[in-house]
Amino acid sequence: MGEKWLKERTGEVVTQAHYAQRGEVTSEMAHVAEREALSPEQVCEEVAAGRLVIPANINHKNLDPQGIGDRATCKINANIGGSPMRSDAEEELKKLRLCLALGADAVMDLTVGPRVREIRETLLNSCPAPLGTVPIYEAAERVEEIHELTADGLLEVIEAQAQQGVDFMTVHCGLLRDHVPLAVSRLAGIVSRGGSLMATWMQHWDQENPLYAHFDRLLDICRRYDVTLSLGDGLRPGCLADASDTAQFAELKVLGDLVKQCREAEVQVMVEGPGHVPFDQIEMNMKKEREWCHEAPFYILGPVVTDIAPGYDHITSAIGATMGAFHGASMLCYVTPREHLGLPTLEDVRQGVVAYKIAAHAADIAKGRPGARDRDDALSRARAAFDWDTVFDLSLDPQRARMMHDESHVRPEDKKAEYCSMCGPKYCAMKLSKAVKASS
Repeated sequence: MGEKWLKERTGEVVTQAHYAQRGEVTSEMAHVAEREALSPEQVCEEVAAGRLVIPANINHKNLDPQGIGDRATCKINANIGGSPMRSDAEEELKKLRLCLALGADAVMDLTVGPRVREIRETLLNSCPAPLGTVPIYEAAERVEEIHELTADGLLEVIEAQAQQGVDFMTVHCGLLRDHVPLAVSRLAGIVSRGGSLMATWMQHWDQENPLYAHFDRLLDICRRYDVTLSLGDGLRPGCLADASDTAQFAELKVLGDLVKQCREAEVQVMVEGPGHVPFDQIEMNMKKEREWCHEAPFYILGPVVTDIAPGYDHITSAIGATMGAFHGASMLCYVTPREHLGLPTLEDVRQGVVAYKIAAHAADIAKGRPGARDRDDALSRARAAFDWDTVFDLSLDPQRARMMHDESHVRPEDKKAEYCSMCGPKYCAMKLSKAVKASS
């Protein structure tokens, strides 16, 4: 792009929104424009309007910027991170590398436990994708009981993570004291880990959410490092029976007000969404967020469309994620097969990322994004030509596709043959079709 684009961001305010609102194209905007087949000016305009965010902390030195918004292709985020029961930096680094190899656009470190800072530092140093966190997890680790946490202590953690280079942070600012009783009658209650921690604190002290009460201080930190706020849905429904209830939508309205405050402060912001939602309610949920949150990018978990498939929730949620993305969600947070059951393994991460790459890609095709189907058509041409190597290379998971093909063929010569083991040479429809075409 040359020297015409702003290379360095300096001063008291370094956010993409700050420069975009002045019509200045940063190098990150130019990079996203090239990736998304948009003009730099279009990206700048979308960032200025708050419809697109580019999480890009000035201290994340190895960052490959991504655009998250309606004009961009649908992105996927992969959650990794250790727990108090199993927490190992090397294991999480393997998960990170697998996520990136399979095409995850962003990664969140959800580590809880005593090694939270060590694991985050390890991941940041090896992560070119935007990296996110939930700061209350580290803040909770610093105290014996959650009610011992203070606003100063929580903001101190947020600033420390910003200094480290974290690009986006989930903060549960919209869950207010008055909302907690609304969740009491729910079947599943509060299923958000951060939301439940915040609710516990408010109930103990009978005081307002400290992040809501001190939102201006939070914005000040974000302005100095360009941390994108991901306004967390602490009251997201954790089962179908709780979907689209009063508690969920009461929080969403507060998030809409906070979006306006973020934009006035030149802070990038996106909004997080449900959760468990019946298939027929997904479109309505997407439309409410768009209206109430002023077209801020929507970052959704699933939604999970049925509660009866533990061990297969990468499938139940990818169904909902496709619908959500088609109706306007900008980024999908993956769900692994081990959701609701335990900390995901390396294999769970693989299945979660691939399921969500499928969901995001299917939505991009359905929305008619230019070039979205090019890879599909290229793979289909290779398949019709029995060009197996190209089929594998164009697959979302080349290693898995090659393994499944090769292990089903006993003789080495069959691995390159113009048929697969399902039909063999006599009954292969594509081989017969080629013969029909040749004789026509």
